[in-house]
Amino acid sequence: MLTVLEIRALKPRDRPFKVSDGDGLYLLVQPSGALLWRFLYKVFGIERKLSLGSFPQVTLQQARRKRDEARSELTDGFDPVEAKRLKRLEAEHSAKTTFGLVAGEYIEKMEREGKSAATLKKARWFLELLGGIAKRPITEITPHELLDTLKRVERKGHHETAVRLRSFAGRVFRYGFATLRTERNPAEILRGALIVPRVKHHAAIVEPKKVGELLRAIEDYKGRPETLYALRIAPHVFLRPGELRQAKWNEIDFVDKVWRVPAERMKMKQPHAVPLSRQVIFLLQELRSLSRASEYLFPALFTTQRPISDNTMNVALRRLGFNHDEMTSHGFRAMASTLLNESGLWHPDAIERALADGERDRVRAAYHRGAHWEERVRMAQWWSGYLDQLRVGGTVIKAKFKKRG
Repeated sequence: MLTVLEIRALKPRDRPFKVSDGDGLYLLVQPSGALLWRFLYKVFGIERKLSLGSFPQVTLQQARRKRDEARSELTDGFDPVEAKRLKRLEAEHSAKTTFGLVAGEYIEKMEREGKSAATLKKARWFLELLGGIAKRPITEITPHELLDTLKRVERKGHHETAVRLRSFAGRVFRYGFATLRTERNPAEILRGALIVPRVKHHAAIVEPKKVGELLRAIEDYKGRPETLYALRIAPHVFLRPGELRQAKWNEIDFVDKVWRVPAERMKMKQPHAVPLSRQVIFLLQELRSLSRASEYLFPALFTTQRPISDNTMNVALRRLGFNHDEMTSHGFRAMASTLLNESGLWHPDAIERALADGERDRVRAAYHRGAHWEERVRMAQWWSGYLDQLRVGGTVIKAKFKKRG
């Protein structure tokens, strides 16, 4: 067996030569003076050599330990050279499989699944916010590392963004797990670690007499016709502002009196049908006779290629004297939900379907679409008539009535 003194006394020769330490371990002395540890062994009668590093970077004790580990692998039926090669490949694969690469694949998958442009844009923005983590191997990212990134966003006061960012990171890690790129999800461990922002409810007028005042104010709006008709139609159809303002004429069926909103524009990514009352049909016909040549019901001011902006209706409500704490464009849905439920005339499931709030149970959701359509048609007409009564200062609901089953 070799000693350290013997190793340090070795002198190079014109050709490489070996100095044995025993049990297959030896030093290969190069003409350059380099001292290289090698382990010689046989697998199925074939001689193989395993490189263990160079002296003095790998000490005599370390070389012997590596030799013993290799011999142990041989005993267990593993080839040390092959095992080393696989470890190197795994390390290279891990280094190349960054969080950013996996996240990019995940976003591409979202795109193939038909996610909206807005959703994809937000996902790419989240990836940018993750900064340095995106360049790290996904297998090496620790909960502490991810938390530090999230806390930096949180400290800027962007609490909701930090919460959504953790959720996005979690989805990327789950995708990485499903595609065999990682076995951990650090984002899952961080549940509860961030400040959860208070839910802000959209301001809405729900007192019947004040609803009447709002409707009368809308009738006096002096702005663009497209904005006026958006404000007139919004209370009747229960749609979200984005679903309403991006409406296209090919979605309106004047014969069957149905507005068919495509899935990509709905929050729940399911197509939605809106029964149209006589009042809404009349408003749409008026709008069509007034509007410029555009596929959109409510085209923007300077171009017919885009709809009005997402803030147009809110600005109009401000001009009418309703501040953001009193009424928003989203508040028309809360108005309808509150007053329809308070009427006691309609099944809660029919109201939920009209609002397109979604049903997680797909079988139940399919049943509801069929079972409540006729009731929704009657409800749409009743609701438009009730809004007309409130607008002219007529009868308001003061008590609950028996619900229709």
